[in-house]
This record gives sequence, structure tokens and C-alpha cells, in this order.
Amino acid sequence: MPAMTTIPNPRMAVLAYPDVQILDVAGPLQVFCHAGYPVEIIGLEAGPLRTSSGMRLVAERGFAEVSGGLDTLLVAGGVGVGVPAADPRVLDWLRGMRPRVRRLGSVCSGAFVLAAAGLLDGRRAVTHWARCDEFRAAFPRVRLEPDALHIRDGGIYTSAGVTAGMDLALAMVEEDRGHRAALEIARQLVLFLKRPGGQSQFSSHVMAEADAGSPVRAVQDWIVANPSADLRVEALADRARMSPRNFARVFLRETGTTPQKFVEGARLDAARARLERTRDPVERIAEASGFGTAETMRRTFLRRLGVTPQDYRSHFRAEAAMPAA
Repeated sequence: MPAMTTIPNPRMAVLAYPDVQILDVAGPLQVFCHAGYPVEIIGLEAGPLRTSSGMRLVAERGFAEVSGGLDTLLVAGGVGVGVPAADPRVLDWLRGMRPRVRRLGSVCSGAFVLAAAGLLDGRRAVTHWARCDEFRAAFPRVRLEPDALHIRDGGIYTSAGVTAGMDLALAMVEEDRGHRAALEIARQLVLFLKRPGGQSQFSSHVMAEADAGSPVRAVQDWIVANPSADLRVEALADRARMSPRNFARVFLRETGTTPQKFVEGARLDAARARLERTRDPVERIAEASGFGTAETMRRTFLRRLGVTPQDYRSHFRAEAAMPAA
């Protein structure tokens, strides 16, 4: 962690635009407000703007009116992010603001705007898990780390999806005011100061699907429905009526991943669903999900999600929807 910084009355701002995600704006600003920082919403132009939820925010100034006076500037994400990411005026403004602010960052898919401005080239960064493949394809010079909740690389900060913007804001407050101040704000807002695990624990791990009608797609559907079955490559190839070598090659070509990785992801999602929805013991869930033993499942959870199965259950269990085993 960088040394604690003392700056009198630092002004924090978030760049918003039509169809922005409201929590990307309001979440970090609420954290900053609790820390006593002056805050501001900057728009593509001054005035009201409609968020993707239909609610409206009011930008005090348009970006063209802002040339300094900010300590921290964040770019929010949302379904409308393509507009600022394709606007040369916004990208030029961000490049010009970079040396004028102490911290420049993004929340969720706001990373697309920073990357389009070239501000993330050669840097470590993160964005929402559901858009990581799109981001990686569009910006190959950025060192994307899909599981992180937030990343600081020099004076550039990026965060994962939506509420991770609050995690990032808390980390910034901790940089400025110290651990105790950030912890008190986290308590007031009923947040983790440092959330356990990464954003992988929120994402689906079965996303690489072959085209409908493909023998590989039929095998994928069977894997998801039968995670505890014999899912060795040889058995899956036999089901697809292919040789193991040809099956592995076709699977990789059609899905972009290996059969082994897909199977592990399917078993992980099956275990997560049982942890969320049932009271079954971890040992029984490990067996039903195809992991065999609780220890194997625990190691997979730690490697893929950064949390143990027990911790995952405590965070995501749906109490009202938990039938007895």
C-alpha cells in the first residue's frame, strides 16, 4: 500500500453520461461523502442525464468546462459507455486531465473509456467479469486481470463490476486517511473494508459454449447436467463419437477452452448452486458436484474464486430458499 497522503479538502469527481450505471456513480461518491470530501458529477454536458435504470442524475458541469481543481477523477461504467469511449473530445480531455489529477480511474466498464484513450496501455487493469473477453480483444496492450476487485497501477486505478467501485473508493480513503478512517466508513455503510476473494466468485464459469447443433454443444449440455459423471476426455469423446485427440481439438476450436477446464467450471458452478440453495454438508456437495472430496473442492475454490466453500456459502447462501438435505 502507498504511504498515507494528507491533502486538504480533495475534490472527487465521477464522469457520467446517458445510460450510465447509477451505482457506478453514486456508490463511490457516497463513500467519499462519508469521508468528508467534496464530490461532483461531471457530464458530457451540464444538466440532468438519464441513467440506465431510468433515474436521473444532475451533472454540475460538462467535461469541457473542467480543466483542473480535481484530486481524483473516476469514469463510471454502464450500457452507454460506448458513447464516451468513441468521442475524441472526451478521450482528449482525459489525456489532458491525466497530469492534472492525483488519481485517475474507472468503475466497471468505465475502463473501456480509459483504454480507448490509451491510458491503460502496458498497465494492469480490470473491468466487469462479463466484459473481460470483449475488453481483451479490443485492447490487447492492456494487462487485464479478470479476477481482481480493483487495481492500482501508478496513478491509474480500475475496478471490477458496479459495487467494486465502492471497494475502490474505500481503498482510496485508506490511502488518504489511514486504515481506521476507512474501516469506520465501511462499518457505517455496512461494507467489507477488503472483500474476500475476487470477482470470479460472482461470475458464471460455464460461458464458452459451442454452436447449437454441434456434437460438442451436446456434450457440454450433458456435462452441466451430470457434473458427477465420468467426465474424462476419453468418456466425453466417446459420447461425441470422436477420437479423444480429435474431440479435444474440436472442443478447443469451438469453445476457446479445453474440455478439462470446462468440466472444472461446470463442477464449480454446480457446487456453488448447492452451497447457495441447500444445507447439504460440504462433503456431500463435493461428491455430488464431481470433485470427489471436500479437500479437492476446497483447493479448486481457493484457486478459482479466492475463497473456501464455507466462506462462499456464508456470503451467498439464500436462507429463504434452503430445503433440508
